[in-house]
Formats: sequence, structure tokens, C-alpha cells
Amino acid sequence: MFTGIVEELGAVKTVTRGADSARLQVGATTVVSDVRLGDSISVNGVCLTVVEFTGSSFTAEVMAETLRSSNIGELKTGARVNLERAMSPSGRLGGHIVSGHIDGVGVIREVKREDIANVFTVEAPEEILRYTIRKGSVAVDGISLTVVDVGEDAFSISIIPHTMAQTTLGFKRPGDRVNIESDVIAKYVERLLKPRADEGGAKGGLDIGFLAEHGFL
Repeated sequence: MFTGIVEELGAVKTVTRGADSARLQVGATTVVSDVRLGDSISVNGVCLTVVEFTGSSFTAEVMAETLRSSNIGELKTGARVNLERAMSPSGRLGGHIVSGHIDGVGVIREVKREDIANVFTVEAPEEILRYTIRKGSVAVDGISLTVVDVGEDAFSISIIPHTMAQTTLGFKRPGDRVNIESDVIAKYVERLLKPRADEGGAKGGLDIGFLAEHGFL
């Protein structure tokens, strides 16, 4: 699990591509200061496992499903990436709960200046927008952000100067693709509320009858 608070900007040192996979070496300092083999590091919001590391870089392997679901496959040598170590149970949850499992890829439609802030409008598929609400949380390239507004095919986010300077959003332009992870709590709530067949064939799910039966009403 992550918080969506980016710790540093890394740079892709090498990209080795397989038939349906990739191997990334990422230059970094902060996130490798206490790294161990098997640790998880968020790279542009994608949870990757460290398979090798030095004092100034780490290497991760990327499987086909991750390449299909994110923009990781578009990274080239020299690309800047947002990095975050897995959160510590004793640390502060400065953003929101981020799993590092990307729901889909959005496209930046517009970047508009609004006093000190930059307001991004991001086109997104319906399967992401269904979990996106005004003033709710969303992770964009691994950055925990608050949703300003939601439309039929896009949502907007307002970015302060600090976030622009410390993350890849400072380099993004209209037409660029970004990884999006919806609020994980919204997805679990939907799953609980949705009726489904159990092993006996009966309908399951969380409803008024279930709540009353278990003493919640």
C-alpha cells in the first residue's frame, strides 16, 4: 500500500523489452536508501517489485498485464517518474490509500492556469469515472489528488506549485497519457452492495435486510 505522496522524481536509466514484458532500471536516491530485494516501489503509481538494486538505482520486472493496464510500456530512457516506497504502518497517511494497481489510462485534455494553481482536465473511461466524485480522491501517476469536478467523460484536478515542482505533472502537456487508480474504498463498497450468487445459488450482497439481520438497524 502507498499514500500517493511522491517521495522523489527518478529517471529511467534502461528499458529492456521482452516479447510481452519489460525490465526497468530506475535511477533514484531516497527510495533506495533502505531498499531490500522484494520491496515494493510505486513507479508512476504502479506497484513494482525490486529485483536488483545499487546505491543509486533499482531494477523491476514488468509483466504483460501491467503493460496493458498502464503507461509503463511507453517509458523510454531518460523519462522522469514519480517514486514512492510502500507506506510504513507507523507513518502518516498524508494522501489516501493507494494500492498501486492501475485501473486505466487517462489523457490530459487541458491544462489551465488559475492563480497559483494549474487545473488539469483528464479524459477517463467510464469504468474509472463511476468511482470518481467531486472532492473525492484519485491517484494520477501515483499522486494522491482531490477531484475538483467530474463530467461525462473527464474529471478535473487542481495542482499547487509544490506538486508541480516535485512530480511529473510539471512536465505533462495536453495529449499526454497518465495512469489512474480510483479510490479503492469505492470499489469495495460497490462490490459489497452488488448482489451475487453464493455457493448455494442464493443472491448475496449488502442490503437493508442484511443490515437488519445483523443488528445494524
